[in-house]
Amino acid sequence: MSVITLTRFTIEPGDVAALRTRHADLIAAIRSATPGLVEARLGKIDERTVVGIWRWESAEHLHAARRIAPDLPETAATFSLASAVTADDVAMVDEH
Repeated sequence: MSVITLTRFTIEPGDVAALRTRHADLIAAIRSATPGLVEARLGKIDERTVVGIWRWESAEHLHAARRIAPDLPETAATFSLASAVTADDVAMVDEH
């Protein structure tokens, strides 16, 4: 069953454009390095609060990506704009 990761963090309002670019670069790097990322979205809750919503084919794919992500320069570049980062993994139990 698929897993959705919800990553919530705070940015400076002027960093939205840079974040969008770096987020896209991070997605490309993850997809190039390991399979399993089905979709990735980035949304704003308010001027400073952002949520990344990434769907994985399985928990195994998510864990494989988490093993390599810290070594990717795109990870450091993206999260250099973020503070107060939290992440939750949601295991899907019913999908339609």
